[in-house]
Amino acid sequence: MLADAFGREVSDIRISVTKRCNFGCIYCHDEGLGPILRPRMPHDEEMTPEEVERIVRVAREFDIRTVKFTGGEPLVREDMEEIVDRTVRQIDDVSMTTNGSMLAKRAEALRDAGLKRVNVSVDSLDPNAFRDIRKGDLHPVMLGIQEALRVGLKPVKLNMVVFRQTLPYVPALIDYIGHGEGLKLQLIQFMPELVDHNDWMVDIDGVKKWLESRADEVLVREMHHRHIYLFNGAEVEVVDPVYNAEFCMNCHRIRVTHKGELKGCLNRNDDLIPTRGLGTEELREAFRRVVANRVPYYGAFVKEYPRRHPDRARPVEFPEPSGPGA
Repeated sequence: MLADAFGREVSDIRISVTKRCNFGCIYCHDEGLGPILRPRMPHDEEMTPEEVERIVRVAREFDIRTVKFTGGEPLVREDMEEIVDRTVRQIDDVSMTTNGSMLAKRAEALRDAGLKRVNVSVDSLDPNAFRDIRKGDLHPVMLGIQEALRVGLKPVKLNMVVFRQTLPYVPALIDYIGHGEGLKLQLIQFMPELVDHNDWMVDIDGVKKWLESRADEVLVREMHHRHIYLFNGAEVEVVDPVYNAEFCMNCHRIRVTHKGELKGCLNRNDDLIPTRGLGTEELREAFRRVVANRVPYYGAFVKEYPRRHPDRARPVEFPEPSGPGA
């Protein structure tokens, strides 16, 4: 297993298969390759299924144990089932993050190809708020969640980006997962470094204090030292990397861009290592290099950044939802 200079072993790889998406989320940090209304074959920039399998084969040699596919929106690709099938021949723990809008019709085929779990992005259960935030329709997303549960792609994790516009809808999502077997919720801190809009940020430590004050139990996950809050058995996990060196010091993940470039951190683009055209031994060396280039904290090259003081945080107050759907 590969380990970086700070003793972090790499056990997980995230692979973007596209930058294209059929939604237009207001917090998205990618410009994408243009709108897409239905699944299509790969764009010229995107890796082929064979290229993905080749990268995963070398990842397996280095004892990487889990693969997660991301986008853009992975299901804009017609060949996503083939990509999953080829991947599980090498590493059998394969999951995917999706906006869920095209999941209902493909969940069973993806499961049959070997997919184990899905993360579905849901920032509000209010259709009007959802449309305002994600520029898409909530209804097919909810159908996708139900179909994923039906075919056994469990747990289905709901990803919610927590920022000013979504904060009023957090309690309703916590309530929702508590009434659906196989559902979990991930509250993901808004990342202004990627899209600006610092005024959209909310006090994520205050959110954690609120959760802690109401949860039946609080656990700490080894990956990133993420906190998990249990509500009547339902799990709410907080992903809070911004200005959080501890999060980074417990990261065991590397990434692959849709062009096949290895990268050591989501928040860095100065460490990209192209893999197309490399021989097998050169590809192995690229893996070694990307891990060797990892820094202890993605903000290591930023000399001034706000320090978080979670011990001083006060439980956040969730505002009441507003608008026609409230």
